[in-house]
Amino acid sequence: STHHDEYVKHYLDTGVRKMIGTQREVTAKRKDGSTFTCRLGLSETKESGLICGFIRDLTSEKAAEAAIAHEQQLLTKILDASFDALLVIDERGIIQKVNAAATTVFGWSEAEFLGNSINIIMSVAEGKKHDLYLQRYC
Repeated sequence: STHHDEYVKHYLDTGVRKMIGTQREVTAKRKDGSTFTCRLGLSETKESGLICGFIRDLTSEKAAEAAIAHEQQLLTKILDASFDALLVIDERGIIQKVNAAATTVFGWSEAEFLGNSINIIMSVAEGKKHDLYLQRYC
């Protein structure tokens, strides 16, 4: 970090810990000059006054997160390509996902749909039937 020396000097001068006892994501550099994201944790040994840095390479986690994000974007594009309204609910009937056609057909935004009961698109009588169905089969 460009602030490393400042942090150390501040700690040595004041005894105030800004980074010691914390963890954060930083970019580290290998001998060959390549960089990678890692989690850096700092702690101080009580008696020796040494500051220990613990580094965990996050390369595989970041790659997995990027792959999941890509798959989610692809799924959203596929669902939104449908001309028909699609609503995905959990076992309690709570809306988890909707496509663009659902927002057009029913008039609610995605944010208004998500987290609400599927019953918002049904008459009261149909909603009660649906609730009974979920109780019996889920």
